[in-house]
Amino acid sequence: MDVLINPAARQGEHAKARSLTRPTREEAEAAVRTLIAWSGDDPDREGLLDTPSRVAKAYGELFGGYDRSAVDVLARTFQDVGGYDDIVLVRDIPFFSHCEHHMVPFVGKAHIGYYPQEGVVGLSKLARVVDIFSRRLQTQENLTSQIIGAIDETLKPRGVAVMIEAEHQCMTMRGVQKHGVSTITTQFTGVFRDDPAEQVRFMTLIRAGR
Repeated sequence: MDVLINPAARQGEHAKARSLTRPTREEAEAAVRTLIAWSGDDPDREGLLDTPSRVAKAYGELFGGYDRSAVDVLARTFQDVGGYDDIVLVRDIPFFSHCEHHMVPFVGKAHIGYYPQEGVVGLSKLARVVDIFSRRLQTQENLTSQIIGAIDETLKPRGVAVMIEAEHQCMTMRGVQKHGVSTITTQFTGVFRDDPAEQVRFMTLIRAGR
């Protein structure tokens, strides 16, 4: 079962955000202790004594995208491509993220295509962009818009296409508890947005050989 969403709003990496002061590591660990106690367990029992420290460390990894810039990752391009000006497609980029509503994971794959104009970027850089934005509290719609916004703004290609397929644990672990439901989001700029045939080509290439 697929849920199709085409987000209209574009949210770039440089959208204005309220300035926040991060709590200390000690404050973060104290908050974990509070949540353990609120859930009904004893934060002082042997198995949970080191859990606040472990959770704080894990959060530093899971949400490391806040400390990295997609613009910096995409800054270096290659001009010598032998005259190549057709589509560049990287598909099946695995990612995990966390829903900003319930802070539970959603996991899936991203597909990115673009038509070069001012050079190409290393293929691994596109995967890194997905990683940067996914390692933040997210909705799938915002994740799609942020990825395409960073690529479009930095590379200035003739067009960008992004498709994300994901399964959300907030639908399987809680709430309606429906397993196997995937959500698909797509967004297009430039030639992909203006020419439906290019959208079809992008989708066809994603599915080719499967």
